[in-house]
Amino acid sequence: MSLPTAGFSFRVDAVDGDARCAELETPRAVIQTPAFMPVGTQATVKALTPEEVESTGARIILANTYHLWLRPGAESIASHGGVVGFMKWPHALLTDSGGYQAFSLAKHRSIDEDGITFRSHLDGTLHRLTPEEAMRVQALLGSDVAMVLDECPPGDAPRDVIESAMSRTTAWAARCLQTEAAEGQARFGIVQGGTELDLRLAHLQAIAAMDFDGIALGGFSVGEPPVRMYELVAEIAPAMPSDRPRYLMGVGTPTDLLRALSSGIDLFDCVLPTRNARNGQALTWGGRVNLRQARHRDDESALDADCDCSVCTTYSRAYLRHLLKADEMLGPRLLSLHNLHFYGALMRKAREMIRLGRLQTWVDTTLAYMRERDEVGD
Repeated sequence: MSLPTAGFSFRVDAVDGDARCAELETPRAVIQTPAFMPVGTQATVKALTPEEVESTGARIILANTYHLWLRPGAESIASHGGVVGFMKWPHALLTDSGGYQAFSLAKHRSIDEDGITFRSHLDGTLHRLTPEEAMRVQALLGSDVAMVLDECPPGDAPRDVIESAMSRTTAWAARCLQTEAAEGQARFGIVQGGTELDLRLAHLQAIAAMDFDGIALGGFSVGEPPVRMYELVAEIAPAMPSDRPRYLMGVGTPTDLLRALSSGIDLFDCVLPTRNARNGQALTWGGRVNLRQARHRDDESALDADCDCSVCTTYSRAYLRHLLKADEMLGPRLLSLHNLHFYGALMRKAREMIRLGRLQTWVDTTLAYMRERDEVGD
């Protein structure tokens, strides 16, 4: 179906239980879902070129409104053709609104009914982010998809704090929609509600009633137990509008992705693949591999025998460990490339299994195999 914004469409092609394969089309790209969006916080997916990110199968990435607003500035980026022109990324882009920073940078901000005041983590200057400013900045950044400004409470927040965040998020969502839309830019609403199912479903009803092109679940992976997140997403995702993309923000691990897509989530993003790579951790079909461990010092085997990325077909575990121990920048680069390639492959395989009607058996078998061989542990 055509989404509310011209140039965007979303079509579900296959369903297996609650899981679904779909095609999201934007003016810049066609994205097969379920899909993982690599995070390019500051107009770069850390350590990788756009060509390398593209080689992993990614056709949409995420950039951070708050960080680019502060440096180098939205007007500067707009003068270079937006984020995609600035960084030379040839496909689609989603920008968050800066709302997550209200959680992650809590010591640097204050919130009121009108918006968020941040004290810059860079130089201490004050900056005011309102729903209108969030939309203005994202218009200048030129993303395909702009997220509304929301308030993300901590995972252990009391019910009254969660309800207050929901109320603000609803009011801010309406204000975001009231601002003039940037040409060729879709807008996604965000559902809050903490770990309270009744609040989540109530807020979903309020946000879904608005004229958004897609619906996101925010406020997960912020301190709550993963099992509780899986339980909630299993209840909430099937209740989300079936004719619009469903996005789970800031999540996560391979287990997170497979459990959530099984419940009907279409889009994911997380810094985990590149962050873990910088810490020497590879994500593989056999679980997590800690390449700093001495066991890999003389290991001539591939990082992952079941992976066809250029890292796994070229380099040994011994060489990758050497790079990490010697603090050579090539080490994190190669692991970042592998990890994102693995996430791309994970999503492609999930789409295949959905189309074959065999998703749940494959998910259970895959996760059991990863747990059995995982080198890191919980």
